[in-house]
Amino acid sequence: MKTTIISVTEAARNFADCVNRAHYQGVTFVLVKNGMPVARIVPNDSKTCTGRELAEALREVKLSTENAKAWYRDLKKGRKILKAPEDKWL
Repeated sequence: MKTTIISVTEAARNFADCVNRAHYQGVTFVLVKNGMPVARIVPNDSKTCTGRELAEALREVKLSTENAKAWYRDLKKGRKILKAPEDKWL
């Protein structure tokens, strides 16, 4: 999948074209403002995995006790590291 970096102004001026290219060509646009990435326009068919989908998939996996414990330790570490994104609209 191709990624294109464009300014927010350019995206606003060519919004329909960006949406069409994302949909038909699979292009991801990274929108930058003052040199910093602020948003993305991505194709809708991008693969995402919700927590519920992960839980359902894990029910079908047969892990050894050792691997299951290691996975659980990694999950706990990840939860400590990850933080919810700051909501700048509040």
